[in-house]
Amino acid sequence: MSQHVKDLTEAARQLTREERLELVESILATLGGSDPEIERAWAKVANDRYEAYLRGETTARDAKDVLAEIRGRRASQ
Repeated sequence: MSQHVKDLTEAARQLTREERLELVESILATLGGSDPEIERAWAKVANDRYEAYLRGETTARDAKDVLAEIRGRRASQ
C-alpha cells in the first residue's frame, strides 16, 4: 500500500460512520456501473438464502460474532 493510500485511509478513519459510507459509495461510483445481470444473480442468491432461512433449512449468525471470528483468524495468520 502506498503512503498516499495509507494517509487517505487514516484520514477516512477520522470521519463519522455516515461520512465513511458516503466516501465508499463515491469511490465505488468511480469504478463504473454494475452489470445488471450480475445484480440480478446476486439478488436471486440473497432471496433464495432468505427463503431457506424462513423455511428453517439454514440458520443465521450475528454479524458481530462472524466479524470477531474473521478478525481472530487474521490476527493468528
